[in-house]
Amino acid sequence: MENKTNNQLEIKTGHLKFYIGDDESKALAEITFVYEGNNLIIEHTIVTEALKGQGVARTLVDRVVDFARLEKHKIIPVCDYAKKVLTQNAQYQDILADEVLLTRADENKED
Repeated sequence: MENKTNNQLEIKTGHLKFYIGDDESKALAEITFVYEGNNLIIEHTIVTEALKGQGVARTLVDRVVDFARLEKHKIIPVCDYAKKVLTQNAQYQDILADEVLLTRADENKED
């Protein structure tokens, strides 16, 4: 399945990643993940200088979220960017793995 971002860049499906560019090994932007049981662990989100500031990283996170929801997976974001986006926006709470929600609750208790 391929999607278009708001600026019409094509998001392609690669091996354990979604990416933008002509070649998976030389992507202009990518988000990588691995499977752990029924969870997807988002490892990295990388956007080259040519695409920075265009909302591409957020669009890639949304693509993983759509994929996870479709496939009935939960997400554990290890990538700092994905973690920030997913834990700070209520629209993503349903897709976060229980351990992420518990960790977040514990962190909020310390505040």
